[in-house]
Amino acid sequence: MTELPLTGITVLDFSQFLAGPVAALRLADLGARVIKIERPGSGDAGRRLAFAGLMVGDDSMSFHTMNRNKESLVADLKDPDDLARVRALVAEVDVVVSNFRPGVMERLGLDYETVRELNPGIVYGSVSGYGDTGPFKDRPGQDLLAQSIAGLPWLNGSRDDPPVPVGLAVADHLASCHLAQGITALLVRRFRTGRGGHTQTSLLEALLDLEFELLTTRLNDPSIEVRRKGIRSAHAFLPAPYGIYPTSDGYLAIAMNPVPVIGRLLELPEVAAMTDPQDWWDRQEEIEELLSDRLRARTRDEWLAVLDAEDVWCAPVLTLDELVDHDGFRAIAMTQEIKRDGLDLITTRSPIRIDGERLLNPRPAPRLGEHEEIA
Repeated sequence: MTELPLTGITVLDFSQFLAGPVAALRLADLGARVIKIERPGSGDAGRRLAFAGLMVGDDSMSFHTMNRNKESLVADLKDPDDLARVRALVAEVDVVVSNFRPGVMERLGLDYETVRELNPGIVYGSVSGYGDTGPFKDRPGQDLLAQSIAGLPWLNGSRDDPPVPVGLAVADHLASCHLAQGITALLVRRFRTGRGGHTQTSLLEALLDLEFELLTTRLNDPSIEVRRKGIRSAHAFLPAPYGIYPTSDGYLAIAMNPVPVIGRLLELPEVAAMTDPQDWWDRQEEIEELLSDRLRARTRDEWLAVLDAEDVWCAPVLTLDELVDHDGFRAIAMTQEIKRDGLDLITTRSPIRIDGERLLNPRPAPRLGEHEEIA
């Protein structure tokens, strides 16, 4: 691709850890030039936060993944000379990204209201843990903590489980998408009108948006209680057979399907006879156990052959090893290779395709202060 959609846009990225850096990464993948502003000595705290303890050279593998295709400028924002140098950059760039707790950028004189005096057309994107007001605003904005406040661990798992968090940084990743979307929308507005703006989101807002089905139902009918169900169910508001079931050698996911159809295909006459949809709610756990007992009799792939032939909505539950070895994983080509200091690293690419082309860039994460010539 000769020119990406955000080619010519320059982003100044003050953020660290995950939500802000990944939002900036999404802009970089679309063609923007992203300059990280990092503290002297240690840089972005994410350089040392190693998921699974894995380091690649001097930086964590996760840092390489989240900060590829960026530049690094070291600046002590409490030093007047360094701050003046950064403010000169702010006056020239298109976008600023930050993810500090409320009040930090204000104390540095780099908040939106101050920055737009230097650069009236600036697009400013900020992400926090819980917004700028309310009793949660000063709490640490970390993924597990945000999940917990949003009730996600309580929604996850089955009735008899303790709270079960999602085993991924789901709040950070969702917030990064929303922040990048808001920034891109303001860039479009600026191209139309010349007006910049400030887009904001938070980990909590990202998770509440994720929970829109349950929240909308509960808020409009307070008599409805959101309750986790039995060990096979995969959704508090969907009846049987929606869930995950054991087979003789793995697990099988079954989505929204008429119960009698499943009963017929699994040769379960008592389930095939359940033609009243109310039974799919009232007898949900009974149906799930009947399906489980039957599905254990054969392998996952044997059952998939039976169900796929009838266009039943189902899928194998793959382990991570099975996924990366699968032809489907290779076909979607979600990986790319980056190189730095003689080290090779395979990571994910942008999930976006433009004009049929995947967005690939082999440029690695920067070494700390690698691009001091910027200012």
